[in-house]
Amino acid sequence: MAKQIGTVTHWYDKIGVAVVKLTGPLAKGDKIKIKKGDEEFEDTVSSLQIDHKDVDSAKKGADAAIKLTQKAKEGADVFVE
Repeated sequence: MAKQIGTVTHWYDKIGVAVVKLTGPLAKGDKIKIKKGDEEFEDTVSSLQIDHKDVDSAKKGADAAIKLTQKAKEGADVFVE
């Protein structure tokens, strides 16, 4: 069962990075699902940054930058598997 852990607040198209406002913890290696309306895709967290610094995990309340393989729309919900 997937648990919502955040919302996409910004998308950087050129570098393929989504900024996610976390409502739960997230770590490198986590399998995530990005969903907005009927559009959804799954990805694995391979790159995670806070304030332009690489981190292995992020806590609730952080604004985390995640590298994704597909475009994530602002306002999309982020779930961890």
